[in-house]
Amino acid sequence: MTADADTGIHTDTCAGTHAEPGAGMRGTPTSALLPALAARARAAAHPHAPAAPCACGSTPLADREDATVVRHADTVAKAHAPDTDPAALAHRVITAARHPDLLLPPLTPAPAPLHERLVTFWPYGTPVDPEDPDAAPWEAAAALLARLHRSPVPAGLPPMRGPAKAARAVGRLHTALRTRATTATSATRATTPATPTTAAHPTTAAHPTTAAHPAPDARPAPDARPAPDARLAPDARPAPDARPAPDARLAPDARPVLAAWAALPAWARAAAPMPGPAALCHGDLHLGQLVRHPAPDGPWKLIDVDDLGAGVPAWDLARPAAWYACGLLPPDEWIRFLTAYRRAGGPAVPPDGDPWPALDVPARALTVQTAALAITKALAADRPLDEVQQAVVDACARMPAEAASRTPHPPCPGS
Repeated sequence: MTADADTGIHTDTCAGTHAEPGAGMRGTPTSALLPALAARARAAAHPHAPAAPCACGSTPLADREDATVVRHADTVAKAHAPDTDPAALAHRVITAARHPDLLLPPLTPAPAPLHERLVTFWPYGTPVDPEDPDAAPWEAAAALLARLHRSPVPAGLPPMRGPAKAARAVGRLHTALRTRATTATSATRATTPATPTTAAHPTTAAHPTTAAHPAPDARPAPDARPAPDARLAPDARPAPDARPAPDARLAPDARPVLAAWAALPAWARAAAPMPGPAALCHGDLHLGQLVRHPAPDGPWKLIDVDDLGAGVPAWDLARPAAWYACGLLPPDEWIRFLTAYRRAGGPAVPPDGDPWPALDVPARALTVQTAALAITKALAADRPLDEVQQAVVDACARMPAEAASRTPHPPCPGS
């Protein structure tokens, strides 16, 4: 089991930075960055004979907007996102080097520039076995997090980027909805014949943010999930024998996601500093962020320092907590994770009792982030949400009512 590279939705395979060849790829990589990165990985893997013939071969592991990753022999080269802050990344890489028992240590102490990107080099680690999801190392992940959270925060380390990533996901959803609304308005104008009335009095196009929402009579009651066609504006409802277009369903689905986002406290929306005391946090924990090093059967280590920083430790528990609350993570796996974290002295939750007062806000934020990215990707692909994605959106729809009644998610069985 792992998470989609964008949405974080839990699936039956593992595709982290050190995943098997091709995992996480989006189409065939063709940019100039990839061959240049492969050459750097090869040189790092063979520092004493960089030009000698080599039969190892370079394997792309990921080629995304936020990261391009190539493996050569036992070396992994990662080109970070174009907007990565050099000083912040340098601090994060140094922190990983200082905690080699918790974080995969870098091969080089500082990022290197390449094609206007920053590149770091890492040893290859064996990822979670995608063919054996029942062997997911929840206990190891929890123990590593607990020890990380108890470690002193290095001076100068930037904030953990979890809330900023959630805010970016919601921003992408707003952009996707505006784009879809503008496209729909343009298509309507192109297919509507002009009349003397409209020629004399041009119709004002609907504002993109209002065009993306259903009409008032289509809004669901607060205590009931509407039938699929009830979520559509009247002019978007399908004929009895026609399936509605994906975008007609997805725009209304965005409403509870945006409402749940607005109900979060400012710090969880990256609109205010995170509350203290700050802990050393990973920032993006899921099973794809674990590898065994030395490969193939060394101890588990956390990878990917892009979001590492000072912040609220509960954020690192939020994704599995959100999956559990949405019904996507079996209760026994959640109990294993939570119990192991507590036994290791993790400070994010109390040592016993109900953990949800500490986890509720981060779990809500991660649920919104997951739902926002799922809708954004579905809009781009012109497809409906799948069953798992719909479950996350439905969880967002329940959030405002829960917040109003101050009813937290149900406590973990056995807590």
